[in-house]
Amino acid sequence: MEHIRIVLCRPSHPGNIGAAARAMKAMGLSDLRLVAPQRFPAPEAEWMATNATDVLKKSRIHENLAEAIADCVTAFAFTARPREWSPQVLDVRAAAARAMAAGGKVAFVFGNESAGLTNDEMFACQALVHIPANPEFSSLNLAQAVQVAAYELRMAAGHGIPAAHSEKLATVADLEGLYAYLEESALASGFLVPESGSRLRERWRRLFSRVPGLEREEVNILRGLVRALRGGKARQKAE
Repeated sequence: MEHIRIVLCRPSHPGNIGAAARAMKAMGLSDLRLVAPQRFPAPEAEWMATNATDVLKKSRIHENLAEAIADCVTAFAFTARPREWSPQVLDVRAAAARAMAAGGKVAFVFGNESAGLTNDEMFACQALVHIPANPEFSSLNLAQAVQVAAYELRMAAGHGIPAAHSEKLATVADLEGLYAYLEESALASGFLVPESGSRLRERWRRLFSRVPGLEREEVNILRGLVRALRGGKARQKAE
C-alpha cells in the first residue's frame, strides 16, 4: 500500500500524530504528511508512536494541503459533518476500495482535532468520507479515525481488483489547472458573473468528483475543447 498517503491538517496535539503513526504502521502504511502542525517534532509524538517512530522520522511537513496532495490522483477528505455543496460523499469502506483500485498516489486527509477541515481544504479533495458512527455521539479522536481508515484500506487491499490504466492519471494539480482554466473561460465569456452569487465553481468540482480515475489526457482534451470554443467565439466577433 505504498501509494496510500495519510495527511493530517493542522494537528494540535503531538500525541495524536504519534498515535496516528502507530495506527498506520500496524496496518502497513508509512507515508505520513503533516500540514502546519502546531507542535512537531515533540516527545509526546514519540511516546505515543511506540515502535512506529520510523514513520514519524520519515514524515514530511507542508505549509498547506495543496502542496501535500499535488502529486496525488485522488484525495479523500474525512469529516463527521455534512457540508452543503460538498464533493461526492462516500463511507470509509467505499473510499478504501476506490483508493486501492486507483492507479496512482492517493491521500486520505484528516482535519484539526477541534475544527476539522476548512471548506477550502474540503474542496481541494475529490470526495468526502464519512465514518458511520453513533449519530448521538459521532466524534472520533483523530488517531482513532486514522486507525479506522487504515484498517479499511488493509482489508480492501486483500480483495480489491487493481485497475489497468494505459494512460497516466490526472493529478490534483492537473485538476486544479483545469478548474482555473474553466473559471477564466467562464469569466471571459460572461457565462460566470462574479456578482451573481453563482455556485458554478462548486458545481463543476462536484461534477468531476463523480468521475474517478480521470486521465491526464482527458483533462487536456477538455482544456483543448474549451480553448477551441473560445477561439471560435473570438473569430466570430472579429467577423
